[in-house]
Amino acid sequence: MSRHEDDEEFRLFVQRQWRSLLRTAYLLTGDRGTAEDLTQSALEKTHRRWGRVLRRDAPEVYVRRAMVNTAISWRRRRRPLEVPLLTADSQPTHDAYVQVEQRQLLLAALRRLPPRTQAVLVLRYFEDLSEADTAKVLGCSVGAVKSQASRGLARLRSDFAAPPAAQSPVRLEEELA
Repeated sequence: MSRHEDDEEFRLFVQRQWRSLLRTAYLLTGDRGTAEDLTQSALEKTHRRWGRVLRRDAPEVYVRRAMVNTAISWRRRRRPLEVPLLTADSQPTHDAYVQVEQRQLLLAALRRLPPRTQAVLVLRYFEDLSEADTAKVLGCSVGAVKSQASRGLARLRSDFAAPPAAQSPVRLEEELA
């Protein structure tokens, strides 16, 4: 047989056997997408040896054997990668974008504070200076640092306070439903 005839014979074989092979692959893998990948992989291996497979007169057996061997090989390779989730693993993770947005909002709110209050908060909480060291840097008393910090934090808290329940978008959607 010529190469062209072999290719045509293989194409016809795939057309006739696709559903049956796919069903076998699904039963081996339990997943439709993986079953399609397995079937295609086995057919690719079979196509490379199609001339010899035809001479043995058992192409279905050969393809199914290739599927079983490939499925076992995939399972061995994937085993270390599949780790069951612990309950702690299923906890929602922090969204990095939300953290960046919150930081930008905090910096914008900080810039809206009076310059002295802004300086106290930056030195105390961003630079981690003590009250005494902050007072020294600003040339004021420790009491002034404490009061400025207290007022600044109160203002930031009010800027970041959650909206009242009646104005919450989730509550409004629930009321409209």
